[in-house]
Amino acid sequence: MTSLLVVAGALAGAPLRLLALVVAGRGGRDPAPGTLVVNVAGSALLGVLLGLSGVPSEVLALVGTGFCGTLTTFSTFGTDVVRLVEEGLLGRALGYVAASLLLGVGSAAAGYGLAGLL
Repeated sequence: MTSLLVVAGALAGAPLRLLALVVAGRGGRDPAPGTLVVNVAGSALLGVLLGLSGVPSEVLALVGTGFCGTLTTFSTFGTDVVRLVEEGLLGRALGYVAASLLLGVGSAAAGYGLAGLL
């Protein structure tokens, strides 16, 4: 049953992830900001989910693993960093890494804290 819940969540998260990639990369623009946005949003949602008390494991599988797991992506983040370095944009690559870490962890912590207030 858990596997089916993860798949169901992925059926919602994956198309949103694809849409974010398409919108962010339109017209030859750098897709890294789009990756950053979905990773921060997914981290915040996961933080809220984990900060709530008594969340059933089924909801964690559906939303946490399925939806957030397919919406956010470490592999695209890594690819973006490598591409920026290869293009000679080392400062931008380092800024992207720093922003991703600070904003991702910060939004997860903020979501977790906010959920604790509810």
